[in-house]
Amino acid sequence: MKLGRLWQPRNPAFWLMIAVNLLSTLLAWVVRSYTLGTPASILIAVFAIGNVVIGLRLMWLLLRDPTPEETPPAI
Repeated sequence: MKLGRLWQPRNPAFWLMIAVNLLSTLLAWVVRSYTLGTPASILIAVFAIGNVVIGLRLMWLLLRDPTPEETPPAI
């Protein structure tokens, strides 16, 4: 696996991974910065963890699938 495979700006999964990771960062910041009630904190934390899981899954898909430059031409 090459980490260079993560950089695929033409692949929509790349941009979805970026958006999901930014959203989970924002949610974690909200939980830490504001005094929310326990149910609200738990709900936001669950969403943040879910976003991390989705982001990791997208990252795994990007690492596993070859980029268009790496695929051999069809004969």
